[in-house]
Amino acid sequence: MSDAARKLDLPAYARSLGITVHEWEGEAPVLTLDYGSNVEGRPGHFHGGATAGLLENAGYAALRARLHLEGREPQLKPINITVQYLAGGKSKTAFATARITRLGRRNANVSVEAWQDDRSRPIATAIMNILMA
Repeated sequence: MSDAARKLDLPAYARSLGITVHEWEGEAPVLTLDYGSNVEGRPGHFHGGATAGLLENAGYAALRARLHLEGREPQLKPINITVQYLAGGKSKTAFATARITRLGRRNANVSVEAWQDDRSRPIATAIMNILMA
């Protein structure tokens, strides 16, 4: 993937949380979110909404990157997003990336996972069904 194609503008919500693109794994970006008072829920842990925001943004970022490679720029609209919280996010950096499980003309299905120290032990996962209008 060219450097120009790897330039990914995250939405204002992602920027307000402090989400950034950490690296690329093939066609999908790995997003990162540093722990801080803006994402704290109970003391020393990520707020569930911040975790869900990281997952959602990782899903949309992977889909936008893939669509860009195909020369498509549709408006993305969520059909549904299901988040599974598996462990409390501790006061350290969290990472998330997504895998497109199905990409059609009008719908996409994306699976996302977030982790901290050990990628094989995710703190949360999500399934996203997205309409491409």
